[in-house]
Amino acid sequence: MSKDKTYVTPAVRFLRERKVEFSEHPYQYVEHGGTETFAKQYHVDEHMVVKTLIMEDEDRRPLVVLMHGDRQVSTKELARVMGVKKVGPCTPETAQKHSGYMVGGTSPFGTRKAMPVYMEETILALPKIYINGGRRGYLIAMDPHDIAKTLQPKLVRVGIE
Repeated sequence: MSKDKTYVTPAVRFLRERKVEFSEHPYQYVEHGGTETFAKQYHVDEHMVVKTLIMEDEDRRPLVVLMHGDRQVSTKELARVMGVKKVGPCTPETAQKHSGYMVGGTSPFGTRKAMPVYMEETILALPKIYINGGRRGYLIAMDPHDIAKTLQPKLVRVGIE
C-alpha cells in the first residue's frame, strides 16, 4: 500500500470539521496483528499507538476505551471507576453496530452512536499519538490533547502492563 494514500472516513470528516491537525499513516493491515503491526512498520514505540476498544457494561450500555497499544484494560478497575458491576468487550458485531466501524478499523471519532469515552490518562503525557483513522490499515498521528478537546473523555488509570 502506498504511504501517500488518503481516505475520507467519518473520523477524518469529524476531525476536519473541528479543524484538528493530524497526519495520515496507511500501513499493511494484518488480521489480529493489533497495534504491534503498525508500530513495527513505522518504527515507533507501541506505547504511542492508541487502541480504540468498544466495551459495554452489565446493562449492555456501550462505551469507548482508549488505551496504550502495549497495555491491557483492567475491566474490574474500569467497572469500579464507572460505578457499575461489570464491564467487558462487545462482540465484533455489536461493536460495529455501535461505532459504525469494522473491528480493526475502529476510531473514537465520528462514531455512529454517541458513547462515553474513557481514556488512560497517561496518553496525555505523550508528545503525539497514533490512533485509528476509521478503517483497517489506516492510522492518524495527532496531539493527544486534541482528543481531550474533541471527545471530552473521562481520564482513568485502568491500564495493566
